[in-house]
Amino acid sequence: MRIGLLSDTHGDLDPKIFDYFKDVDEIWHAGDIGTIEVLDQLSNFKPTRAVFGNIDDHIIRSATKEFLRFTVEGVSVLMTHIAGKPGKYAKPAFEELQKNGAPQLFICGHSHIALAQMDQRYQMLWLNPGACGYKGFHQVKTIFRFCINGAQIQNLECIELGPRVRKMTD
Repeated sequence: MRIGLLSDTHGDLDPKIFDYFKDVDEIWHAGDIGTIEVLDQLSNFKPTRAVFGNIDDHIIRSATKEFLRFTVEGVSVLMTHIAGKPGKYAKPAFEELQKNGAPQLFICGHSHIALAQMDQRYQMLWLNPGACGYKGFHQVKTIFRFCINGAQIQNLECIELGPRVRKMTD
């Protein structure tokens, strides 16, 4: 299963995302979607799983969850928007890990910083694809692409879409 992972679109979808995700089986969005239209565009392109972020309105929140747990092939996955980072989790994420256990793959967004790190305490791979929208402090828009093959997470790529620049309005 090939996965395209993104976060923090904040209402803007870079057209390059569709090129980079043309061969994925699913798209996962780790929150701060921004508009329901962004979620609809992704869902119309590929099967999409998403969680809401702190900027998302009631429309997006009614179509998504704060925490999403699922299994793909042999890999258990937990996705949320605000998680902190390995060793310093945000309270709701830490409580979710304590209450329902650690997955093999933990995905979040919010920080606008692309990072992949193994959390030795929970024996899980922690992924944050950074931000791919135009809003925020990040300098470069990033997304992740990877494969799940049985119980293995493989071929993780961090893809730079280019600099974060303000969109010009007419």
